[in-house]
Parts: sequence; structure tokens; C-alpha cells
Amino acid sequence: MCRSIKTLRPPVLAGEATDEDIRAAALQYVRKVSGFRAPAAHNRVVFDRAVDEVARATRELLADLEVRGAGARGAG
Repeated sequence: MCRSIKTLRPPVLAGEATDEDIRAAALQYVRKVSGFRAPAAHNRVVFDRAVDEVARATRELLADLEVRGAGARGAG
């Protein structure tokens, strides 16, 4: 149904994750959880909202993570 979601943080990903990387991962997650590759028209709004919210949470997570040996990232 979908490819594996890849790790989006350095050092696994060479640089910063792009918005496209984050959105693709969020879409894959929502597809997997919902069981729909593409939602029916009557579910499109909630499906898209879920993708947006997962992408937002992912951006916050990546911004706030502190990876040992990579220097401080985020507040602290």
C-alpha cells in the first residue's frame, strides 16, 4: 500500500528535511492509519487536515529534537 516512512533527522538524512519530505511522510502515515490510499470525496477534508496536522507535528518534532553529538537543536 505504501513505502516505508524514512527517518527525517540528521545524521540519517544528510541535511534538513524539506517540506516535501515532511509532507510525503505525513501522507504515508495517514494513508497507513486510515487504510485509504486516496480518500473518497466525502472524506477529503478530514484526510487532508490529518496530513497537515501530522506534517505540522513532524516539523515541530524535528525542530525540537536534540541529537547527541550533533549539537543542541531547539530550545533548552
